Amino acid sequence: MSLPLHSATDHEAGDAAAKAGEHFARALAAKDSATLRSLIADTVDFQALTPGRHWQAATSSEVVDQIVLGKWFEPDDDIQRLESVSTNELPGREHVDYRLRVRNADGDHVVEQQAYYNTDGARITWMRVLCSGYLKLGDDS
Repeated sequence: MSLPLHSATDHEAGDAAAKAGEHFARALAAKDSATLRSLIADTVDFQALTPGRHWQAATSSEVVDQIVLGKWFEPDDDIQRLESVSTNELPGREHVDYRLRVRNADGDHVVEQQAYYNTDGARITWMRVLCSGYLKLGDDS
């Protein structure tokens, strides 16, 4: 089942901290750099693990422009859809996991990420991401 891609600003205000993770996943799926930057505090403690690399950033621009849309999902990577997204609240921390279907010159892939984060109410101030990497799909997927 494919979920529709919406701007992160389409949702009602509600509980901003709980929704920040879902907004992040939807903005990522849309490759919406402006919305991604608006969801991340100007100063952030960001770290991530992808297969073979540890990433760190201290600003929203570094996270979005240099890492997420600069290296992880490059211009030639077509994020075709957000296949799933779920959120959960932990004591003092939020969690989001999401799965993306991505097409590039190497074919069709699935990418899944798990993220734990804190907010200042609306913007992400601390985030840790674990990524599956690009997992190639077969012709029958």
